[in-house]
Amino acid sequence: MDIPADEEPHTIYLPNLSSRGLPADTSTVDVNAVVAEWFQRFDKCLSSNDASDVQAVFREDAWVRDMLTLSWDFRTLNGLDNITAYLQENAGGAKLRNMRARNTGPFQPALKMPAPGVHWLETMFDFETEVGRGSGVLRLVFEEKDNAWKVYLINFLLQELKGFEEKSGKNRPWNGVNSSTGTPSGDNWAQQREKEKRFEDKSPAVLIIGAGQSGLSAGARLRQLGVPTLIIDHNERIGDNWRKRYKSLVTHDTAQYCHMPYLPFPPTWPLFTPKDKLADWFEFYASAMELNVWMKTTIERSEFNNDTKTWTATLRLADGSQRTMSPRHIILATGHSGEPHIPQFPGREKFHGQVLHASQFTDGPQFEDISSKRVVVVGSGNSGHDICQNLYEHGADVTMLQRGGTYVISGNRGVFMLLAGLYDETGPKTEDADLYAQSMPIPVQFAFHRIGTRIITVGEQDRIFQLENAGFAIDCGADGAGLFRKYLTRGGGYYIDVGCSQLIIDGKVKVRQWSEGIDGFDERGLVLADTGKVPADIIILATGYDNMKTTAAKVMGDKVAARLAPAWDLDEEGEMNSIWRYSGHPGFWYMGGNLALCRHYSQLLALQIKALEEGLYHQPE
Repeated sequence: MDIPADEEPHTIYLPNLSSRGLPADTSTVDVNAVVAEWFQRFDKCLSSNDASDVQAVFREDAWVRDMLTLSWDFRTLNGLDNITAYLQENAGGAKLRNMRARNTGPFQPALKMPAPGVHWLETMFDFETEVGRGSGVLRLVFEEKDNAWKVYLINFLLQELKGFEEKSGKNRPWNGVNSSTGTPSGDNWAQQREKEKRFEDKSPAVLIIGAGQSGLSAGARLRQLGVPTLIIDHNERIGDNWRKRYKSLVTHDTAQYCHMPYLPFPPTWPLFTPKDKLADWFEFYASAMELNVWMKTTIERSEFNNDTKTWTATLRLADGSQRTMSPRHIILATGHSGEPHIPQFPGREKFHGQVLHASQFTDGPQFEDISSKRVVVVGSGNSGHDICQNLYEHGADVTMLQRGGTYVISGNRGVFMLLAGLYDETGPKTEDADLYAQSMPIPVQFAFHRIGTRIITVGEQDRIFQLENAGFAIDCGADGAGLFRKYLTRGGGYYIDVGCSQLIIDGKVKVRQWSEGIDGFDERGLVLADTGKVPADIIILATGYDNMKTTAAKVMGDKVAARLAPAWDLDEEGEMNSIWRYSGHPGFWYMGGNLALCRHYSQLLALQIKALEEGLYHQPE
């Protein structure tokens, strides 16, 4: 697929995947037979290791997304030559076998038209390898010239390791220890838990820094794989990473999308969760999942021994004492963003008012006489909008400064359109929804999101027109893929509207553009390079956060950070850089993302650590 020179990397255009050559009545196509026959041909392809056999089952422009199955990494391969080389290099060692379609349920073989001009036969399937089991989604297109069904998209997701299955579901523990008779020490369950949490005579295999959704999800996955894990956090209570944020914060994603591993929200849970309710859920989750968490604990020093592949980590505990541990893995789970990004505009010392970053904002009344204040919020993402709405509701005169366009999608309509059929009351079980949602290579997902964004934009065009009339710039992204691409590549640049857009439309929150930049401060506010002065008593910088690598440098030191790759955004193949996978430093892992991504990718991160612990593979040096 040719990509115009002015497009961003990973912008692709879907080919014509029409139904030419199929019977007019497609109901006569025996989809189960087609899939079974394709699996037979692919099995022959794997056993022969012959490039011509690959050509017989894959289209020239096919895509493969491999998540730990054929190689211990996240890989995206596009084009017959790349796929052939990848299979020849990795398929023999992985011993992929026993591929079989899901012949019941919502993902059984079926002919689908997911977009105009796109027809394919789609099915979810299960498989085995030499070391594990997993699932994937197969999408076949009929090639009229060859009179054969060939792959356009296929993914392989490793879900468990043979002999090291999670202790959940059918493998759940037989019972709890409720009396002293079942243990050599004579301790009951509660006594054992207290001893386990103290790590008195041993070090954990994994030390997780951060007890938010990232750390808790990873800790829960590792526990079910039998990997001793300790989670530390500098806050006083589990959940404080949400509890201490601004008062009006609620999740911008729906409850069905935000379940945590093993323990979904109850059906009475609100669609959008208030921050304090979610914080309390984190405390409950840590207790219910029996996670070992030390609060008011920080890491003071760390050093990695390249010979033993072990860390020496000195912790400062809640009581002020120190404890040195020797984990083999450290997971930085402080969120997918790093330190607050605070632009240094000239003349700060001239300004007579207050300046703070959005991370320091809690609620309008934190400022004295807020109803008499002029507040300028620099930034137009989720946080910028939420802060503007909060300040307006407390009587402030609010102006939002917007540098570039922002993608806006309504929380009561557009978000539901994005998640419909997968993450709603009609959807499949969450694990299958995650598999399906992540089955396409990310560049192909962008192409489909471009179509979906256009559909949503048409449905919301009146509100978009009103926002633009109010001086607010709308931007669906360089390729029009909207929210999803902005999140995965930038970590921001969008707003899920929960009320502030109407305030902008009504003129209650004013908008000023600063596309040419900010010259700096004067005594009474900010001076914009292109549109003059903006008077202010308070300036809040909703300017986002740096890459996670900045936090790694702060927590782990420059020596470790020098070996790390930046986290987030896409690599050359179209997979996420460094996060949830090899980071560039042995034994160090980035963990972050929204609740849904943490739920899905925590499983893959935990499988990599368990495989390393059991000697199933070795990280690069």
